[in-house]
Amino acid sequence: MCGRYSITVPTTELAERFDAAPPPELPGPRYNAAPTQTLPVLLNSGERQIQLLRWGLIPRWAKDTSIGYKMINARSESLTEKPAFRDSFKRRRCLVLADSFYEWQKTSDGKVPMRIMLKSGEPFAFAGLWETWKDPQNPDGELLRTFTIITGKPNDVVSPIHDRMPAILLPEDEKVWLDDEAGADRWQSVLKPYPADLMRAYPISKRINATTNDDPSLIVPAA
Repeated sequence: MCGRYSITVPTTELAERFDAAPPPELPGPRYNAAPTQTLPVLLNSGERQIQLLRWGLIPRWAKDTSIGYKMINARSESLTEKPAFRDSFKRRRCLVLADSFYEWQKTSDGKVPMRIMLKSGEPFAFAGLWETWKDPQNPDGELLRTFTIITGKPNDVVSPIHDRMPAILLPEDEKVWLDDEAGADRWQSVLKPYPADLMRAYPISKRINATTNDDPSLIVPAA
């Protein structure tokens, strides 16, 4: 599972890294990105511009937005089976832009929050799916665009902390994930554990537990 992450890189730097135009409204840094927040993603359709979508996928057939809380992650092993994700996997894939994610490690002293990131500190992309939804009770209302993060087996850095990890794409696989012509087998092939030797993890403050906390002190290594 991936239920919290960070994206603290300046938007202009993020746009350069992913060779995309910045969003019309520049978002501030997120040290504690959480479900239902509006966060930067890069879609497989339209202009190559960073978009801001709500975290927690809401299928088109949903009656209301509450299902989004259960759809923050999609398991890589069942993307072609789950009705909520099947069509998005075929047609609506995205890059979810981040620079770390958080998991809680069970210890004798309780759960310890861990920040997991690339050793280089550079931003990266989770493989994601996106969807559009319109309130059936308000057909004239605006479309709501949402996304989910795909998870899979952990690498050797994450496995002592959690039994799953988000699917971080290698830079050369980002184009494959967004390529509509690549096909399901090719898309599945890039959903593999990120090389452990390129990642690191360290404990951080338990202040990360509260989504109302969102400041640079959250990513400082715990004493």
